[in-house]
Formats: sequence, C-alpha cells, structure tokens
Amino acid sequence: MPLTLENAVVIGNELALSFADGFEAYLPLPMLRRACPCAACQGEPDALGRVIRPRVEYGPKAFDLLKFDLVGGYAIQLFWGDGHSSGIYAFAYLQKLAELPSP
Repeated sequence: MPLTLENAVVIGNELALSFADGFEAYLPLPMLRRACPCAACQGEPDALGRVIRPRVEYGPKAFDLLKFDLVGGYAIQLFWGDGHSSGIYAFAYLQKLAELPSP
C-alpha cells in the first residue's frame, strides 16, 4: 500500500508529518538537512560502484526550512535558507528517519 501524506507543517524546529495510515513523525530540521538524500550531500557511485561521500559544510541558514513542495504522490522537496533544495525525500525515507534513535 503506498504511503499517503495527509499533512505537513513546521512546528518550532521540527517538520511534523501525518500519514493516512495513522503514522506521525516529528523530524528535527537539522537532522533532516544532514540526511538530505541528494547526490551533492550523499555522493553518487562511480563507474565501479564506489561512493565517495562529499564533505558538506553548513552555513548559518542551512537548517532554516523556508518551504516544501510535494513531489508526485511519493515525496517532498525541502527548500533551505542557504539555497539548497535538490533533495527529494521519499515518504518511506522520512518514515525510516523517524524510526532512528534520537542523538
């Protein structure tokens, strides 16, 4: 069964998500930014399948979430205060992030 996002809102320093199946997640914005799934943040495999993770530096507005847009029926795209917006966060990925233990 596909995940269906019913609501998303920024509350304080967290992105709150609720899904049609009753699952709710409260994800800290700094954690979301550090978990950005884009190639610029996570790296991408070379011809031999090796992934070299880039060194990402975060400026003063890097953890300010300015807005987000739905991507199809499966993900959201987050737009950060420092201009970064290439990460597409699939709903399943967001649920996995929500299940990680807090640091």
